[in-house]
Amino acid sequence: MNISMLRTKIHRATVTGADLDYEGSISICPDLIKESGLLINERVDIYNCNNGARFSTYVIKGGKGEICLNGAAARHVQKNDLVIICSYCGLSMEEAKKHKPSVVFVDSKNRAKEKRAESAKNNKNKK
Repeated sequence: MNISMLRTKIHRATVTGADLDYEGSISICPDLIKESGLLINERVDIYNCNNGARFSTYVIKGGKGEICLNGAAARHVQKNDLVIICSYCGLSMEEAKKHKPSVVFVDSKNRAKEKRAESAKNNKNKK
Protein backbone atom coordinates (compact mmCIF):
# COMPACT_ATOMS: atom_id res chain seq x y z
CA MET A 1 0.00 0.00 0.00
CA ASN A 2 1.23 3.51 -0.87
CA ILE A 3 0.18 6.67 0.92
CA SER A 4 0.47 10.27 -0.17
CA MET A 5 2.99 12.32 1.82
CA LEU A 6 4.12 15.92 1.69
CA ARG A 7 7.31 16.12 -0.40
CA THR A 8 8.09 19.82 -0.29
CA LYS A 9 6.43 23.03 0.86
CA ILE A 10 7.03 26.75 0.41
CA HIS A 11 5.30 28.34 3.39
CA ARG A 12 3.45 31.68 3.13
CA ALA A 13 4.91 33.06 -0.08
CA THR A 14 3.61 36.45 -1.21
CA VAL A 15 1.76 36.54 -4.53
CA THR A 16 3.44 39.07 -6.82
CA GLY A 17 0.98 38.79 -9.70
CA ALA A 18 -1.95 37.05 -11.36
CA ASP A 19 -2.07 36.72 -15.15
CA LEU A 20 -5.44 35.47 -16.36
CA ASP A 21 -4.37 35.51 -20.03
CA TYR A 22 -1.44 33.10 -19.58
CA GLU A 23 -2.04 29.42 -20.45
CA GLY A 24 -1.77 28.22 -16.87
CA SER A 25 0.63 27.38 -14.03
CA ILE A 26 2.47 29.10 -11.21
CA SER A 27 5.65 31.06 -11.95
CA ILE A 28 8.07 30.60 -9.03
CA CYS A 29 11.36 32.36 -8.31
CA PRO A 30 14.26 30.14 -9.49
CA ASP A 31 15.92 30.44 -6.06
CA LEU A 32 12.81 29.03 -4.36
CA ILE A 33 12.47 26.25 -6.93
CA LYS A 34 16.05 25.20 -6.17
CA GLU A 35 15.80 25.65 -2.38
CA SER A 36 12.55 23.67 -2.12
CA GLY A 37 13.53 20.93 -4.56
CA LEU A 38 10.51 21.48 -6.79
CA LEU A 39 10.79 20.44 -10.43
CA ILE A 40 9.69 22.36 -13.51
CA ASN A 41 6.25 21.03 -14.59
CA GLU A 42 5.70 19.34 -11.22
CA ARG A 43 2.11 19.38 -9.98
CA VAL A 44 1.60 21.52 -6.90
CA ASP A 45 -1.32 22.35 -4.65
CA ILE A 46 -1.80 25.99 -3.73
CA TYR A 47 -3.49 27.04 -0.49
CA ASN A 48 -4.47 30.72 -0.30
CA CYS A 49 -4.19 31.92 3.31
CA ASN A 50 -6.26 35.05 2.56
CA ASN A 51 -9.41 33.55 1.05
CA GLY A 52 -9.18 29.79 1.73
CA ALA A 53 -9.01 28.80 -1.96
CA ARG A 54 -7.29 25.46 -2.63
CA PHE A 55 -6.32 24.42 -6.15
CA SER A 56 -3.72 22.58 -8.22
CA THR A 57 -1.45 23.70 -11.04
CA TYR A 58 2.14 23.07 -12.19
CA VAL A 59 5.48 24.84 -11.72
CA ILE A 60 7.25 27.02 -14.28
CA LYS A 61 10.35 29.15 -13.78
CA GLY A 62 9.56 32.75 -12.85
CA GLY A 63 11.64 35.83 -12.25
CA LYS A 64 13.59 36.75 -9.12
CA GLY A 65 11.19 36.93 -6.14
CA GLU A 66 8.20 36.04 -8.33
CA ILE A 67 5.15 34.06 -7.28
CA CYS A 68 2.62 34.56 -10.08
CA LEU A 69 -0.54 32.52 -10.65
CA ASN A 70 -1.39 32.17 -14.32
CA GLY A 71 -4.45 31.21 -16.36
CA ALA A 72 -7.53 30.01 -14.51
CA ALA A 73 -5.57 29.89 -11.22
CA ALA A 74 -5.28 33.68 -11.38
CA ARG A 75 -8.96 33.86 -10.38
CA HIS A 76 -8.09 32.40 -6.95
CA VAL A 77 -5.54 35.01 -5.83
CA GLN A 78 -4.81 38.69 -5.65
CA LYS A 79 -1.47 40.43 -5.52
CA ASN A 80 -0.03 40.33 -1.95
CA ASP A 81 -2.07 37.27 -0.89
CA LEU A 82 -0.10 34.72 1.13
CA VAL A 83 -0.01 31.20 -0.31
CA ILE A 84 1.35 27.81 0.70
CA ILE A 85 2.77 25.78 -2.20
CA CYS A 86 2.95 21.99 -1.67
CA SER A 87 3.95 18.95 -3.64
CA TYR A 88 3.30 15.37 -2.60
CA CYS A 89 4.76 11.94 -3.29
CA GLY A 90 3.55 8.34 -2.97
CA LEU A 91 5.46 6.20 -0.49
CA SER A 92 5.12 2.79 1.09
CA MET A 93 4.31 2.75 4.82
CA GLU A 94 7.92 1.91 5.63
CA GLU A 95 9.27 4.70 3.41
CA ALA A 96 6.74 7.14 4.88
CA LYS A 97 7.95 6.49 8.43
CA LYS A 98 11.46 7.66 7.44
CA HIS A 99 10.45 10.40 5.00
CA LYS A 100 11.46 14.00 5.74
CA PRO A 101 9.76 16.61 3.57
CA SER A 102 11.52 19.87 2.77
CA VAL A 103 9.78 22.93 4.23
CA VAL A 104 10.99 26.38 3.12
CA PHE A 105 9.87 29.47 5.05
CA VAL A 106 10.09 32.75 3.16
CA ASP A 107 10.11 36.45 4.02
CA SER A 108 7.82 39.12 2.52
CA LYS A 109 10.09 39.37 -0.57
CA ASN A 110 9.88 35.59 -1.20
CA ARG A 111 13.46 34.99 -0.10
CA ALA A 112 14.16 31.75 1.76
CA LYS A 113 14.81 32.50 5.42
CA GLU A 114 14.68 28.99 6.90
CA LYS A 115 14.58 25.41 5.64
CA ARG A 116 13.57 22.40 7.69
CA ALA A 117 13.22 18.68 7.10
CA GLU A 118 10.31 17.45 9.20
CA SER A 119 9.91 13.76 9.90
CA ALA A 120 6.75 11.91 10.91
CA LYS A 121 8.35 11.38 14.32
CA ASN A 122 8.48 15.18 14.87
CA ASN A 123 4.70 15.39 14.48
CA LYS A 124 3.69 13.36 17.53
CA ASN A 125 1.15 15.05 19.78
CA LYS A 126 2.76 16.51 22.87
CA LYS A 127 0.72 16.30 26.05
